[in-house]
Amino acid sequence: MIASETPIVLQSERLTVTIAAPGSMYRGTRFDWTGFVTQVVLDAPPLGAAGRGGPPRRGHTFCVVESYVPGQGSGGMGLCNEFGIELPVGYDDARPGESFPKLGVGLLTRPDDASYNFFRPYPIAELFPVTMETSATQATFTVAPLDCRGYAARLVKTLAVNENELTIAYALENVGEKPLVTHEYCHNFMGIDSHPIGPDYVLRTPYPITLEPPAERAGRMASEDLEVVGGELRCRVMPQHQFYARLQGFSRTDMAQWELTHKPSGVTLKEYDDFTPVRVAVWGAIHVISAEVFVGINVQPGATQHWTRRYTFNG
Repeated sequence: MIASETPIVLQSERLTVTIAAPGSMYRGTRFDWTGFVTQVVLDAPPLGAAGRGGPPRRGHTFCVVESYVPGQGSGGMGLCNEFGIELPVGYDDARPGESFPKLGVGLLTRPDDASYNFFRPYPIAELFPVTMETSATQATFTVAPLDCRGYAARLVKTLAVNENELTIAYALENVGEKPLVTHEYCHNFMGIDSHPIGPDYVLRTPYPITLEPPAERAGRMASEDLEVVGGELRCRVMPQHQFYARLQGFSRTDMAQWELTHKPSGVTLKEYDDFTPVRVAVWGAIHVISAEVFVGINVQPGATQHWTRRYTFNG
């Protein structure tokens, strides 16, 4: 794994995207270490612009941390993805003491017979080797395979900026003997210009939605502060606790899967996906909201699965 502490910065005419070098900021066993976006700034003032007269121009920021409370949460921030939040590759058929591959991280050790818990830190037996190629507008991370009881994958993730767009393209190649069956999503920890979450925000989808009945979400966080009107999800009040809801009614679309708007400022963020989601969920707290679009992964030996997420930022 790359040991550099220097972040990668991609810049287009309108965006500045900061990416943590793998292992420099996040060293947990939940999120993918590669392409870990810690901040996106839209229309940042140019260097040396201060003192030129007229009202100062300020950029819009989008990324926040999972929790401001030290030790709380799992270390997420900004745009960070996770493979297998409930279905990690090779966990169920690993015996206690054996390893299983957590894609984007490395080989982890199953300590006991307990079911997999994404909040639980697992011992790292070996990190996946990572190489990186960067330019002013693009960064490509290649995660080399390590064989683990017949499971082996090569992951190539490319982040690129153009105008007001950030694209994240994935290629997952199965170079092992066993199928890779799991899922992936990007945990978009968003808070536009750090404005608190509440009635000033609206999350729009291009289709009518409903919330999955709470009885089917046993053990998950409450969502009583949320309301749905057609294709819009809103917070009735500023949430005083974490909330979670799975959406029903989603489908594949050429339009944005979701659009988050801070109504007083008119600043928006949209996510476009080139796959049919297997799940769409929303998680949040008073300072952060995250719309999560899941892609199903089923890669047979010798095959490669590709998918892309495209984010647009407007202010």
